[in-house]
Amino acid sequence: MTRAEAATPGFCSVVVGGHWCSRPRSSKPFPWRCCSCCHRCRRRRRRRPLFCGIMVCFRFSPVPGLGLVLFCLALGVVRSYALELNLTDSGKATCLYAKWHMNFTIKYETTNKTYKTVTISDLDPVTYNGSMCGDDRNGPKIAVQFGSSISWMVNFTMVSSSSSYSIDSISFSYNTSNRTTFPDAEDKGIVTVYEHLAIKIPLNVIFRCNSLLNLENNNLVQRYWDVLVQAFVQNGTVSTEEHLCDEDKTSTTVTPIIHTTVPSPTTKPTPVEKPEIGNYSVNNTNGTCLLATMRLQLNITQDKVASVINIKPNSTGFTGSCHPHTALLRLNSSTIKYLDFVFAVKNENRFYLKEVNVSMYLANGSVFSIANDNLSYWDAPLGSSYMCNKEQTISVSGAFQINTFDLRVQPFNVTAAGKYSTAQECSLDDDTILIPIIVGAGLSGLIIVIVIAYLIGRRKSYAGYQTL
Repeated sequence: MTRAEAATPGFCSVVVGGHWCSRPRSSKPFPWRCCSCCHRCRRRRRRRPLFCGIMVCFRFSPVPGLGLVLFCLALGVVRSYALELNLTDSGKATCLYAKWHMNFTIKYETTNKTYKTVTISDLDPVTYNGSMCGDDRNGPKIAVQFGSSISWMVNFTMVSSSSSYSIDSISFSYNTSNRTTFPDAEDKGIVTVYEHLAIKIPLNVIFRCNSLLNLENNNLVQRYWDVLVQAFVQNGTVSTEEHLCDEDKTSTTVTPIIHTTVPSPTTKPTPVEKPEIGNYSVNNTNGTCLLATMRLQLNITQDKVASVINIKPNSTGFTGSCHPHTALLRLNSSTIKYLDFVFAVKNENRFYLKEVNVSMYLANGSVFSIANDNLSYWDAPLGSSYMCNKEQTISVSGAFQINTFDLRVQPFNVTAAGKYSTAQECSLDDDTILIPIIVGAGLSGLIIVIVIAYLIGRRKSYAGYQTL
């Protein structure tokens, strides 16, 4: 856990065994601890915290003229981190506010003249050295550092003769000399990529963009979503009036409704061919941490009209993250903002598909969004993979189901060689159950034949006798 070097106002919190524990942050030693026997927080002096939950702390390092901010996020299911920055001036008034998600995919050449890709999605630890509110000579900027080898910066400029400003440019730098992130890179050194944006925003209005924004340049793909930002904040108050990005203006969100049963649609979808097979993987600093191979077919019902969409791997991007007890695989394309598969560990010895989230554009231009974090599919022991070649249906809600074919996933404990471990097959693939069914059916038929023959023979044996 990253700790602040100075006392600052605020709270630090953690979820422990379903209990929310927090305390005002001060310069005194942390007075809370987690009791492993009852999972409750109790005061204990002169002891450091023993957490049973997951705590992630972002430290916003001090910048001249700015306040030091510390955000502690208590996470149940770990997903992509949301970065949040509240810059203050010398008078402690907010001058710039931003909250956003992002990740990056970098392609680099290896020493054996092949190419590899690495996805940067686990953005911890984070520092904000160099972020500033702006002055008469320089505009506001957000500067973010992820460890020692990756940095990111966005610049804001005031538009002359106009009551607006712009998100001017983004720069992203990474150091291929870092052996942890780029263990076998051929070229060593710092690579910097610049993107000119010029997104114009009215003053005193906060910019929002929930849609997935992709920036592709040479060997770098940048992805941003759920963005909130306001520079040149007036009077220290962040605006509640929003300026939407163009991608959000043409869409309306369908409110997700979770059903316990799947209703039959009035209009049946036109049968479509079997989807193409896709191979997906997620890497972290230790190598490949998640593998997935599957054919995916989405079934959507809206206004009693059902549609079927096949996922095309060649035009689908993927990213994700791996953690000790959770793992995420995220797919996206030109029409799919995100399709998340969240895996979790249960009983310390098995994994399963716990959550599916989707947000995508429909043919009529609306945005269809559904989330369900109470699923229980693809259950298998840790250290193995889950396999199901037959068609399987994941019922996310009454309006959204996913059909899978030729499925194989392993979200934890992938081998060092990046290969699947021994698979546990689904019951649909288990043909051995047919043998006792066939034998049982045969015996039942034989018994019925014997009984019928016995009854017929018995009737004939009485045919030659009459009652006296």
